[in-house]
Amino acid sequence: MSVLPIYNCFHPILKKKTEPVKEINQEVFDFVKNMYDTLYNISNGVGLAANQAGKSLSIFIIDLRAEDSNEKPEPITFINPEIIEFSDDEIDYQEGCLSVPDFFENVKRPSKIEVKYYDINMKEHIREFDEFLARVIQHEYDHLDGILMYERISALRRTLVKSKLNKIQKGDIFPNYPMIKADGSLYLPELNADDD
Repeated sequence: MSVLPIYNCFHPILKKKTEPVKEINQEVFDFVKNMYDTLYNISNGVGLAANQAGKSLSIFIIDLRAEDSNEKPEPITFINPEIIEFSDDEIDYQEGCLSVPDFFENVKRPSKIEVKYYDINMKEHIREFDEFLARVIQHEYDHLDGILMYERISALRRTLVKSKLNKIQKGDIFPNYPMIKADGSLYLPELNADDD
């Protein structure tokens, strides 16, 4: 399969709500495989939403095996997910995002959730998730609604990090993986190695 470029957080595709998947055809199946190839190509990624890879579909994938943890669940593909319950207790924890390069902030999220979703075979699941996995799911789920993690931080923190977000938007900060810029052009790290 192939590695897809990640879309920058200021690209319009990441600001609109994704469309539900109506059927799993070969195109969707291949796209999900490419999403996993892309995630595995990026050293610090644990989740990826379809719109981060250029398709406005209600899909995200998670694989925590890259995370330094004793608990290593199998990769999970979420198609047309719906969070049907949130716990009252919340946890503040630092998050990053592949679409927001070199940006990390504490985000408060419910510690436990219940999710209804379909897998790649369109089999329905209703499962509870907690701790780090629940956080990653909520982060990726936000992408499907056009919400970025920095929109979940306080107004004061957003003011304090505005200059860094402006640099990401202008193209002054890039990751070490291919990225579609806000204007739709492609950034390739190997072609820009001399700029670092």
